[in-house]
Amino acid sequence: MQPLWAPWRMEYILGKREPYCIFCPEGDGHSDEERLILFRGRLTMVMMNKYPYNNGHLLVAPWRHVAGLEELYEDEMTDIMRWLQKSIRILRQVMKPDGFNVGLNLGAAAGAGVESHLHFHIVPRWQGDTNFMTVFAEVRSIPEHLKQTFAKLLPHFRKESADEAV
Repeated sequence: MQPLWAPWRMEYILGKREPYCIFCPEGDGHSDEERLILFRGRLTMVMMNKYPYNNGHLLVAPWRHVAGLEELYEDEMTDIMRWLQKSIRILRQVMKPDGFNVGLNLGAAAGAGVESHLHFHIVPRWQGDTNFMTVFAEVRSIPEHLKQTFAKLLPHFRKESADEAV
C-alpha cells in the first residue's frame, strides 16, 4: 500500500490563516520561493497554490489589492489575461495536462478563500485524476511535492518574464 502524503493541507484543514494578504507585494517578509511566487510583474503576479487541488495549481492576481473585477484598471485586466495565457502555455509544456479548470471565485459565498484580493485559479487536469478518495474521503492525492513542482516551473517563468522585458 502506498501512503498519501500532503502535509501542507493540514494547515488549511486546521484553519490557520495567514495574518497578511498572500497576494500583496510586501507579504510577510518571506522569500518568493517560500511564498511560491513564480513571477513578479509590474501589475501582476503568478504563484503556486499552497493548498492545491492538483499538481501545478497556480494563482494569477493583480498586485493592487482589489476584491472585484469592476475595480480593475484596463491595463491590469490585460496583464492578468496575458499571464493566464502564459501560465497555461508553461503548464502545457512542463506538466502535459489533458485540460484545465480556469476560474475566479468572487466573494465568500462563491468559495473565495481570500475574498478581499481577487485571483484566478489555473488547475491542470488529467484524464482520471479524480478518484474515489476525493469523492468518499474528501482527500486529494498530490503525487509531487510543491517544492519539486516549483523548481520545475520557475525556469520557464523566468524565461517568459525575460522575453517580455526585451
